[in-house]
Amino acid sequence: MTHSGPVNGVRSFGTIWKIVAALAVIAALGGGLVLLQSGDTAAPAAVAKDGKTPTGPRELAAADVATVELRTLARALPLSGSLTPLVQTTVKAKVSGELLEMTVREGQAVTKGQVLARIDIKNLGAQLDSQRAALEKARADLSLAKINRDNNAAMLKEKFISQNAYDSAASTYEAAAASVRVAEAQARLAQIGVEDAVVRAPIAGIVSQRMAQPGEKVSSDLPLLAIVDLTKLELEAPAPASEIPSVRIGQVGQFKVGGYGDRVFEAKVERINPATDAGTRSIKLYLSVDNSDGALRGGMFAQGELVLDKTAPAPTVPTSAIRSDAGVTYVLVVDNGKLVRRTVTLGLKTDDNSYVEVVDGLSVGTQVLSAKIDTLLPGAEITIAKAAEPGAATAPAGVQK
Repeated sequence: MTHSGPVNGVRSFGTIWKIVAALAVIAALGGGLVLLQSGDTAAPAAVAKDGKTPTGPRELAAADVATVELRTLARALPLSGSLTPLVQTTVKAKVSGELLEMTVREGQAVTKGQVLARIDIKNLGAQLDSQRAALEKARADLSLAKINRDNNAAMLKEKFISQNAYDSAASTYEAAAASVRVAEAQARLAQIGVEDAVVRAPIAGIVSQRMAQPGEKVSSDLPLLAIVDLTKLELEAPAPASEIPSVRIGQVGQFKVGGYGDRVFEAKVERINPATDAGTRSIKLYLSVDNSDGALRGGMFAQGELVLDKTAPAPTVPTSAIRSDAGVTYVLVVDNGKLVRRTVTLGLKTDDNSYVEVVDGLSVGTQVLSAKIDTLLPGAEITIAKAAEPGAATAPAGVQK
């Protein structure tokens, strides 16, 4: 009985703390309720009065949808290489002697047969005179041998000489005739030597190099000049071996050359090397270039592309619109405000992989979903926002509409 007072007092103190804690919880809940009712912490906007999430069409930007359009697609092979003259030659001396004159210099245009240089022909002239004299003597010997043969033939007929005597005269005549032919050939050679002392252009073109000067002693087969024909050039370009099956003779490529601005030149495939390069495993293509106006020069570097495949105008869509599921290629078509799955057959793609040809499954004017939005599935309802009018005010940077 004497200890009941303190025990009761302790219990009363614990009870008081429990009451205080309960009041604090009630006050906190009450404050949150007041804040919720006052709007300081608003409920999610997507929650309706009945507590259900609203359903309806999802609005897409105009850029999220693409229209099937007719386009001409092409697949091209990059080209790069140097231009070289298709026809070029080195003019050489055909005879030995002193170079008397050179009539042209680098950069000059020449015509076929034009005189380019002259070589001293004093020795050649003397050889020609000697051969002509030998020819005259051979002809005189032949004339005498013919007379003897004819006389012996008459005497043989009258039985004044033997057959052996006539045969000897006939043999002498045949030898004289052969000597004439030899002398004629030697005389022609001497004449050719005299003519070769005048060096003429074998082709029409432009002198690219002069390798001898007047006064020099030149020997037979010594280079004198280099001439190039710029009307036809050749572009030598390497190509990956994997692309060769698509390359055909006659295909036309286009290229540009530094210094000519936006001017585009054409080149046509003329030849394909039958073997790959040992170092790069590439195969060289040889393309002819018509340079009738003489704008291009040998050694210039060209860059361009060769069109390998080209389609007629065909329905195309952005490649971003293409989807695949279990090996089936399809697109999501906008049909009466809903997305409908449509299986398609694809064809050629652009080089930058931005557009692809649709061989089957879509018609021109059909709208397809081009944006990659994983949450949009077939059957989803959508609306398409109108594109902004030209000149309309845009949202400030960093602000999303």
